Amino acid sequence: MIFRPYFIGTDEARVYIFWNTGESMNRRREFLKISIGFLASIAVFLSPLFSAVRSAYAKAKKTILPKGTKRESLIYKNPRSLDTRNLETTALEDFGTMGISDHEVELDEWRLEVTGRLTKPLRLTYSEILAFPYVEKKVLLICPGFFANHGEWKGISMKALIERAGVKKDVTRVTFSGPKGLYGKQESFPIEDILNDKVFLAYGVNGEPLPRKHGFPLRVVAEGYHGDDWVKYVYKMSLQKR
Repeated sequence: MIFRPYFIGTDEARVYIFWNTGESMNRRREFLKISIGFLASIAVFLSPLFSAVRSAYAKAKKTILPKGTKRESLIYKNPRSLDTRNLETTALEDFGTMGISDHEVELDEWRLEVTGRLTKPLRLTYSEILAFPYVEKKVLLICPGFFANHGEWKGISMKALIERAGVKKDVTRVTFSGPKGLYGKQESFPIEDILNDKVFLAYGVNGEPLPRKHGFPLRVVAEGYHGDDWVKYVYKMSLQKR
């Protein structure tokens, strides 16, 4: 049987299509193409709206920490569930440390390698990194069962860095590596968290250059992630499709 559409409509995310008989198969194919385009346009329109709703819902679920909250009371908490707007900044001398803390870097030889699905891979010196637009924000680091540091971190605007490197549209994950050698590790994050600077590379904290024991010259700052994901002594980031 040959069909010809005469109405298309939507109701509460359901799509209704009605057909009449007659006309040619070519007409039917043309209609299907138009219908697919129509549905795609709806998806494009609604996607930002749903993203905004999800973001607002996530914020609403967070527990707002009252002023005077003791850091010791947070060591078993999930940082993703905490709103830290009232939390005092931890003095740098009171910061706890985890993992390797004595790795040395020769800045004259050190480079940040930006690799993966890019049109222009980069190898950046420390001075070139400092010249990038920066992000500065307070982020809570929790090492479960041991300590919680609430620092004011300063580092590279990852969006600016990625734009310079020419990221390809199919990239979904960014992996950070550090340090070089026996104690090296890698952690991967969604590209969305990178582009909105929820995850970035810091070179300073509390108005000071990043101390050696906290990962100089660069360390990952990852809002909403536990401290084990905050890779120190970063020398490489790779953008990949996963």
